[in-house]
Amino acid sequence: MLTIWGRINSHNVKKLLWLADELGLNYDRRDAGGQFGFPDAYRAMNPNALVPTIEDDGLVLWESNAILRYLAAKYATGTAFWPQDPAARAVGDKWMDWQIGYADAQRPMFMQMVRVAPQDRDAEAIAASLKAATAMMRILNDVLATTPWLSGAAFGLGDIPMGCYVNSWFQLDIDRPDLPALAAWYDRLKARPAYARHVMIALS
Repeated sequence: MLTIWGRINSHNVKKLLWLADELGLNYDRRDAGGQFGFPDAYRAMNPNALVPTIEDDGLVLWESNAILRYLAAKYATGTAFWPQDPAARAVGDKWMDWQIGYADAQRPMFMQMVRVAPQDRDAEAIAASLKAATAMMRILNDVLATTPWLSGAAFGLGDIPMGCYVNSWFQLDIDRPDLPALAAWYDRLKARPAYARHVMIALS
């Protein structure tokens, strides 16, 4: 059975749980990271001491987007999650790597607004992070004005990484510009049961 290690409030763990449910996979999730720490046995699997890590048929793998690609290739070849045409896969694949840059932009304001007491927050760091994240969300909005999904005509793997981050974008108490295509994409994501179950949880 697939085993997924990682705390449920991690963006990167949410990605895997969401995909696993979309694919109907059986899995065993085990807590790691955050308040659960990283015991020696976990560090032996993942020397980075980060989440998530998976074990599947003897394969130990870390890095969330690499895991997404592995699961889609193994369990969903020929579907919208892993099209056989490399060009079709590439349409969504680029957004998986783009998300890494977005995560860097959003992280300071997320950490300050979710995990720092209001009186101790760094307003300048929040403002700079919001500016950077907003610029990238404008790019995303412009793209989504031309296509229903980042993966193309159908929901696919490329929607999952940024799908986790757009939830934070809309949950954080920030001044957001009107980005209608982005909001419409978020509404489509919210209609997916696995997204509601694993991603739309309280920020912590």
